[in-house]
Amino acid sequence: DLEDSGTGSGSKETSVPPLFQPGSEDFVNSSHSDVVSSKSPEDVMNLILPPLEWEEDGNLWRQQVSCTPATRLDVLNLQKQLDARIQHRQAKASGICPIRREIFSQCFDELIRQVTVSCAERGMLLVRVRDEVNMTLAAYQTLFESSCAFGIRKALQAQAGKEDLERRVEDLEDEKRKLEDEKRNLELRLEETTRLHQEREEQEKKRHEEKLDFFQHKIQQLRNQLEAVLAAKK
Repeated sequence: DLEDSGTGSGSKETSVPPLFQPGSEDFVNSSHSDVVSSKSPEDVMNLILPPLEWEEDGNLWRQQVSCTPATRLDVLNLQKQLDARIQHRQAKASGICPIRREIFSQCFDELIRQVTVSCAERGMLLVRVRDEVNMTLAAYQTLFESSCAFGIRKALQAQAGKEDLERRVEDLEDEKRKLEDEKRNLELRLEETTRLHQEREEQEKKRHEEKLDFFQHKIQQLRNQLEAVLAAKK
């Protein structure tokens, strides 16, 4: 039920099912005896699960955790609500799931509330356990994010290196094509030079044979003339 506190801003206060907020640092760092001796159960509960305040339609609303002890039926209903909320929000059954973690964190805060109502010291100890678990998870999350960032940087570096290698491969392939073209041109020039050389050799050989035939024929004529002259003198 809502009760008007009589403030000019229309501030109202209500006790509702627990709001799942992190524990107070002052509360966590205090000793059990100091908290129990110096604070009322409501104050201890507010330190463990701080109230939520907001303003709506000109009224200041304050929502705080209920200090009503939980019965066995409340625990069974909490379990049913846990299963129903997991199914409703479609949380993953295994692996990393922020939704499932949030729901179980809220359930654990409710269990802390129920324990704190009956024994403040036990509730304070559970808060320390909860905060230690949250701190460990935060450290793992930071490590995971750092690992992801490191992996992304390495992937980008590898991608950049891959692009450089691909450009290098393209340059080498272009150079290879140019060298192959140059090789084909040189082979064509070699074939042409070889053909011209063979033709020139054949021509030189033919001219040499023609000259040889000419001189042999000339020698034979001179020999015949000489023999004719010698025969005439006899």
